[in-house]
Amino acid sequence: MKIAQECVGCIVNQSLKVAHAIEASLELEAKLFHTVQQMSQSFSFSLTPPEIAADVYETMAQIALKADLYDEVKAQSTQKARSFIPFLQDKIKNSDDKLLTATKIAVAGNVIDLAAEVAFDLQEELDKIFHTEFAHNDFEALREALREAKNVTILGDNVGEHIFDYLFIEVLQELYPHVHFSYMVRGNPIINDVTMKEAKEAGFEKLCELIDSGVNTPGFVYGRANAYAQKVFDEADLVISKGMGNYECLSPSHRASICFLLKVKCSVVAASLNKEVGDIVCKLVKEV
Repeated sequence: MKIAQECVGCIVNQSLKVAHAIEASLELEAKLFHTVQQMSQSFSFSLTPPEIAADVYETMAQIALKADLYDEVKAQSTQKARSFIPFLQDKIKNSDDKLLTATKIAVAGNVIDLAAEVAFDLQEELDKIFHTEFAHNDFEALREALREAKNVTILGDNVGEHIFDYLFIEVLQELYPHVHFSYMVRGNPIINDVTMKEAKEAGFEKLCELIDSGVNTPGFVYGRANAYAQKVFDEADLVISKGMGNYECLSPSHRASICFLLKVKCSVVAASLNKEVGDIVCKLVKEV
């Protein structure tokens, strides 16, 4: 999906979020804001929001002299997510439907999004997620697709959320031991998206095949991915796409059998899905 007019103000305001995260001086904050505001005047409406964001964040990183603008925040998000592991493991262990529980956990983690239009509290989300229905509910179709698949790729999204993805993949491997699972991450730091650094720290390379997509965008832009990531994406029987950024980049896609798992956190994505901000979505695209 391409950017809408509403995306422009959202992206400009992200400069203030960055300034706060890096504890920028008032002078640096003003420079970041005015630079992004100036860039916004030439945003191309033929691009997706993550493609626009990639250029904006690269520019802000250069101005701030900081390659990973959210490194400290990502570490805090990981620590907070880890604190929920015993509770979530207990939920899975005592569940009558482990796949549904693990899928809900994976979606709950999607609230850890520093670029979202609105913010949600992780504790609050976990308190209600198991009693919340998918507003778009293709969960049984996802279950069937997993039964039939031999090769499944999960597209990671945000740091902190990746800890919940780990639990999700553990359950997938338990339920579908015949399936080869891979987990794909961003090629370099962009917003608070998961990269090889955070994935390796979480032990993903011991859990499943871990793939650096090579993309510099906060979403899987196929044309920016490296050759191996493109091959894996194309050859997977099923792609499970986490989060709004991946949805924005893959709607539409040249392939089918993509299951979008996300929390709706902005009005533009809500309109695209014909849902409301705050809804949770499990949408399986079966045809191109």
